[in-house]
Amino acid sequence: MTARPRLALVGDRSDRVPAHGKLHELIPHFGVEVDWLPSATVTEVIADYDGIWVVPGSPYADQSNVLHAIRTARTRDIPYLGTCGGFQHALIEYTRNVLGIHDAEDVQYDADAGTPLIVPLSCSLVGETAPLHFSPGSRLASVYPGCESTVETYHCKYGLNPAYVDAILASSLHISGWDSEKAPRAIELPDHPFFIGTLFQPELSSSPADVHPLIEAFLAAVTRRSQQSL
Repeated sequence: MTARPRLALVGDRSDRVPAHGKLHELIPHFGVEVDWLPSATVTEVIADYDGIWVVPGSPYADQSNVLHAIRTARTRDIPYLGTCGGFQHALIEYTRNVLGIHDAEDVQYDADAGTPLIVPLSCSLVGETAPLHFSPGSRLASVYPGCESTVETYHCKYGLNPAYVDAILASSLHISGWDSEKAPRAIELPDHPFFIGTLFQPELSSSPADVHPLIEAFLAAVTRRSQQSL
């Protein structure tokens, strides 16, 4: 019997996080083996998974372990999806370890951070829906064939500090989704098998009978990696 692909959900489960309850409903329909890993339990074995999804719920109990999971996905070509907190922490990991800005931080962890990379949004997106515009030719755009934009569901108060947008734009980490005011809402690594972070939460607009196309695309990448490793 062929083993099913293995997916790690990284995050500290809480009834206060709407995405966590929604994921509980969706997981039986993913068609992969899923382990939910609290941030404190992430170890080197994270590299053994076929996919890593850092789920909402920032600030995490162990930020360093979450960043380790993201770096593992990035450097070992493991399919990665980060939603809300997973988007924010993908930015932190990349800025620290690739751009060399070692004090890049989310102000939820350190209000006096030398490089406040993740800061409160000018307008809270808790419980909001908003337009999302794609960068042409991006992997994210390919998830929505024939569309230049869509409407997505958010539940977030923090995002990328506008002061650091140009640094990201000059890097190999592409901003692939924008809101109507040109604020970044999604990022990706084009040369990676699958590495996407979104401030929006596709799990919130999914149902067991209608899983969001971004999640489906991610699960397909997880399955491909599993098959390639056989």
